[in-house]
Amino acid sequence: MRLILLGPPGVGKGTQAKILVGRLGIPQLSTGDILRGAIAQKTAMGLAAKEIMDRGDLVSDDIVVGIVSERLDAPDCKPGFILDGFPRTVPQADALGKMLEQKGLRLDAVVAITAEEGTLVARVAKRANETGGARADDNAEVARKRLEVYRELTEPLIAYYKGKGLLKTVDGMAPVDDVTAAIVHALGA
Repeated sequence: MRLILLGPPGVGKGTQAKILVGRLGIPQLSTGDILRGAIAQKTAMGLAAKEIMDRGDLVSDDIVVGIVSERLDAPDCKPGFILDGFPRTVPQADALGKMLEQKGLRLDAVVAITAEEGTLVARVAKRANETGGARADDNAEVARKRLEVYRELTEPLIAYYKGKGLLKTVDGMAPVDDVTAAIVHALGA
């Protein structure tokens, strides 16, 4: 199974991805982790990314897609993968689609986990109180900013993948186990 998890910050994508890794036996691919791994392994794309990052610049979509492409060639991705945090924009989704096509692969589904913004901001604030603000992004102001960026850049992917017939929508307001059950049901897994 090859799938993408979409949803606003704080909706539980990472939590669900970890659960699905165990349920489906496929790896979770986080672009941040992939990027760090490619740099550590000194792959061609990793070295290119490191050079850009060392200058303080943002890594281009081409390099991010190249690094994801390298990662998808790993043996553990043969049965499938869960993309979490990528693609973030429609141009990245287009590039991902072309790259998968070149590999003779296709996505099985894109799962959009939804939640009300007010609840997400409250959830992040609660997490900050429980953890003593251990995460730098665990405050209401940063949460609102991240939601704004999500709305502007990533939310258009919902319509994009709906138009391709790949979108499954799940209510992220339910308890974690219920969200997992809804995802598994939506995937027919």
